[in-house]
Amino acid sequence: MASPCVSGRRWSRIVKMTLFLCFLIPMAATGIGNTNTIVGQKQKIDIQRQLKHLNKPALKSIKSPDGDIIDCVHIKNQPAFDYRFFKNHTIQMRPSFHPEGLSFDNVSSKSESLITQLWHLNGRCPKGTIPIRRTKEEDLLRASSVASYGREKHPQFDTTNKGGFHEHALTVVTGDKYYGTKATINSWKPQIQEQDEFSLSKLLILGGVAPKDLNTIEAGWMKDANQTMGCYNLLCSPGFVQINKEIALGGSLNPLSVYAGSQYELNFLVWKDIKGRGDWWMQVGNKYLMGYWPASLFVSLSESASQIQWGGEVINQQKNGQHTSTQMGSGHFPEEGFSRASYFKNLQIVDGSNILRFPKKSFIVTEKPNCYNVTNFVNYFYYGGPGRNPNCP
Repeated sequence: MASPCVSGRRWSRIVKMTLFLCFLIPMAATGIGNTNTIVGQKQKIDIQRQLKHLNKPALKSIKSPDGDIIDCVHIKNQPAFDYRFFKNHTIQMRPSFHPEGLSFDNVSSKSESLITQLWHLNGRCPKGTIPIRRTKEEDLLRASSVASYGREKHPQFDTTNKGGFHEHALTVVTGDKYYGTKATINSWKPQIQEQDEFSLSKLLILGGVAPKDLNTIEAGWMKDANQTMGCYNLLCSPGFVQINKEIALGGSLNPLSVYAGSQYELNFLVWKDIKGRGDWWMQVGNKYLMGYWPASLFVSLSESASQIQWGGEVINQQKNGQHTSTQMGSGHFPEEGFSRASYFKNLQIVDGSNILRFPKKSFIVTEKPNCYNVTNFVNYFYYGGPGRNPNCP
């Protein structure tokens, strides 16, 4: 992860690209709070207590070349089951149907060479466990609050600059009932200027209206997620139930796309198992069935979604009154096209017949097109930008 440095300079260490997922339900329903800690002995005690809570006992631990420690935790001990209402939850190992009509003999946790994580070089997790990136003391020290580490109010509807200005370059569909989405995203390593900024590319499934009954599900890749504010990855209780032993959410991705060179992609598919319990399932790549968000978590997404979003998001801290140079996507504008700009392709939605189809129409959302922009072609688009430049002061 990034280390502190002088304002306006690039990090001296490589900041990792990671897979991430996130979800949002109203705070009152989760019991999530946000408390400030006092620097000193109390903070140390809070940190140790939180680390003990976040890091579950491991049956095996694997040191990754990038410095991460991956703990192989028994599937029944993952954070989702810390919540008392989930104590009797029965883990589902597969949904009742796949929107592409595939057999689950073809969608499993078998290895897939196109998706690798650095920790794989030093080992794999055994059957019956899931890989979880160990939270370190330095992660909590970067957080604005030890108690709120890994939790975030939804940036899409934050109209203040507390925590930074959230800026987007999105393609959006709305006006119907949606039961999932699929997209292919190419992966990059955008530059991050400030420690408490991030850059991510995601698909987002939304139901309800903020702030009362908004529910969202997000999945994609992220650069420098300090995870200081959100329900990221496996940090929420209750939250995402992982069944896959191959992929560590929050773990580094490898390889990454090269400007004017080789392009590397990830396929994401999220869908509602309406023929089964109604859980929202996620698949990464062609074979990695990752797990699910239990239906009981949601209100507005209990039946269907009302909007799907695809695209990029950054936090701009407006350092010294200037837009920061944190990049979105490849750091280049969409007009540069293939192998130079970031893209989403094969955009599809799951309709009421449980079938994947291309969206009929969509629209774009971008707050500052001179900083980050998007060019939409209905079922694929280019997006991104450099942040601060002569036209984005």
